[in-house]
Order: sequence, then structure tokens, then C-alpha cells
Amino acid sequence: MIEDQTMNEVLKSMYRLGGQVSRKEIRQDIHDNSEVISEDEVDRIKVSKKTGKNYSPFAWTLNFAVKYLIMTGYLHEDGHLLELTEKGRNVDVAAFDGARDVRPVVEKMLAQEKQNKVTSSDKINTDDHEDPDELEEPWRQQLLDALTKMNPQKFELFCRGLRTKMGINTDDELGVQYVADGGIDGFGYIIADDFRTIRVALQAKRWQGKVSAPEIDKFRGAMDKFNAEFGIFITNSDFTREAVKTARQGSRIITLINGDQICNLVAKYHYYVEPVTTYRLKDFYWDKD
Repeated sequence: MIEDQTMNEVLKSMYRLGGQVSRKEIRQDIHDNSEVISEDEVDRIKVSKKTGKNYSPFAWTLNFAVKYLIMTGYLHEDGHLLELTEKGRNVDVAAFDGARDVRPVVEKMLAQEKQNKVTSSDKINTDDHEDPDELEEPWRQQLLDALTKMNPQKFELFCRGLRTKMGINTDDELGVQYVADGGIDGFGYIIADDFRTIRVALQAKRWQGKVSAPEIDKFRGAMDKFNAEFGIFITNSDFTREAVKTARQGSRIITLINGDQICNLVAKYHYYVEPVTTYRLKDFYWDKD
């Protein structure tokens, strides 16, 4: 079952990412690196028959896999972050098998819950197609929608400001020179902590689908014109798995920033956003039948 495969991939991802991450980070890591689950499976979108809204089947599957791993003691959830427990840290990931090590235990627990007539609020919600991160942070999708609808001049202003926040000094003359030939959108300089100045090539693209490997190759070729030491490719969408691999190849690595990471940067620098404090009621307030 896909949930069993996903449990295996979640543990592998947790190890790759250091043992304390969000669901969103796990999903992105599986998208980029899994040898078992395809990127198309991760990205697939369906329409809910119940609500008529789009949802990600893989986000739903991932929620189940994470819940099962929590129930069996491999993971612990603290707010938005998932952590490997001592049991999770000591497991042999290569030998771990969700179908064998987790599912029978979970099925037994659920059967016991049913026997004890546990209220539906304590059960796994099989109708829950939503991503918890997206439910609690709707501003992310609002931001990406706004970027898609921006006119070119405003989008250029947004990108210029974001690069400034990132500590990149854009060279206006070189940037304008290479926009015309379809190569680099910008060229700039970053001063490292040791006061060494680094040449960086910049590209920001609004994309309907995912940016593919040929676009990365084209960008790398344009970098040669500048003798840039590294490049930064920004998109409001995402990159294919092959694009990610291509960006990591060669002597000059290209940093890829997708839509989700744009949101992270906007939040980090408070770039045209305002933080809002809110509260979520705990279980104490909800009466059980």
C-alpha cells in the first residue's frame, strides 16, 4: 500500500533532514529525493467529491503515514514539527518495513479503539484531505496567487526587494543587458562574512508548471557569460526532480528557490507582510460524547 511505502520514505527523509522537520519539508524531500515514490505522485491534485475543492492525495497519505508512525512510537509531534523519538533514532532505516513493523500494530490499536467505542474526535479522520500546514497558513497560497497575477514591473520590484533582503547587491547594467537575450535576469554580488565578494547570477521566473532540467542547463550556460561563481534560480512554482539533480551537478552549484521557500523568505524578512498572533483551543474545551 502507498501508506506503507510512505512510512518507509518518511523515516528516510527524517534521517536525511536531521530528525526534526515539518510535514511540508518531508514532502519536499520525498519529492526531490525518493527512489520509490515518483514526483508525479507527490504533486498529483484531485477534486474532492465532498467539497469540490482541490486537494493533494499524497498530503492525505503522508498524514496517515505520520499518524501511524506517531501511534507506534517512532515519531513525536511538537507543534508543527515532527521529531524522531529514541525508538525512531535507533531503528535500522534500511531494514525498516512499515507493512511489517507498523501496520499490524496500528490495526490492532484501531480495533481496540473501536471495541472501546472511542469518540470520532479521537480517531484518524479518513475524510481529511487537507494539509495541516496549509490550513493554518493560508497566507502562503494567497502570496503565490498574488505573485502569479502581478504585472511584470511589480514582480520585478518584488524580486529586486527580496534579493536585497537576502544580501545581494544587484548590478543594474549587467542585469538589463542580459534580459534581452533570454539568459540571466540579473547579476549581483554577495559579500561573505570574511568580506570576500562573490559574483552571483540571478534568475526569477513565474512558471505555470514545474521548471525542468533544460531551463537549469540554459541558466548555467548564461552564467558562463559572467563567469559567475554560483547562481540563484527563483520560481513561484517548483522544480522537477531532474532539475534539482542538474542544479547540483558540476563545479558551480545553482541554488533553487521554489514557491514555498519564497514564502519562507518573505516571512523571515517580514517583506510586505505583517505577523499576526492567534490562538487555537486545546482539547479541554471540546466535550466528548
